[in-house]
Amino acid sequence: LEQETGQATGWKRNGGLRLACNAERWTEVRRQATTAQSFGLDMHLLSATEARDLWPVMDVSDVVGAAFLPTDGQANPADITQALAKGARMHGAVIRTHTPVVRIETEQGRVCAVHTASGQRIGCEKLVLCCGQWTRELASTVGVNVPLVSVQHQYIMTEPVPGVTAGLPTLRDPDRLIYFKEEVGGLVMGGYEPNPVAWAEQGVPTDFAFSLLNFDTDHFEPLMEQAVAR
Repeated sequence: LEQETGQATGWKRNGGLRLACNAERWTEVRRQATTAQSFGLDMHLLSATEARDLWPVMDVSDVVGAAFLPTDGQANPADITQALAKGARMHGAVIRTHTPVVRIETEQGRVCAVHTASGQRIGCEKLVLCCGQWTRELASTVGVNVPLVSVQHQYIMTEPVPGVTAGLPTLRDPDRLIYFKEEVGGLVMGGYEPNPVAWAEQGVPTDFAFSLLNFDTDHFEPLMEQAVAR
């Protein structure tokens, strides 16, 4: 994408590390490695010591083993969005910002047009709904139920941490339900909430953008405890 458009994506190939902290998870990881290798992916199985060599700021006293995928990496979502938009324009797409679609028009069970907030009707043979957390609400106007709900997701970002470098792999720890990635010399930590909290079930505000929800300390604390231990 970056080569085709000339638009930077923020991509860096720093690899991905996945931990196994019990026998069952280690069996799962080894199976994943076998599957990955069958598709030509270069996934390595590591000992706890080898994993710590790649991620020196973690405690591995409970780690049985790990899988490392050197071709994994990180990118900047905002840069990727701009690159996709530029690539689309290069192939003839027209992008209209600040133009909300308020109604989908159908004819004989097929979509034939969309109507914007300004009253404009735009005819189409095909419609792709990629509205993120607003997709379900818009699809429901034509009787289509998209099984999608927004949930609160929390993460923290630290100050620079000694031993954390730009090449530090992303780290996933499924047994502790947490993940880490490097960010400007510090760490971003989040988790896979076992009891996610739904948000805006009655409809996502149309003006919700570039905003944060209030931090729920009680809900995040169990993940934070796991992260500190790691």
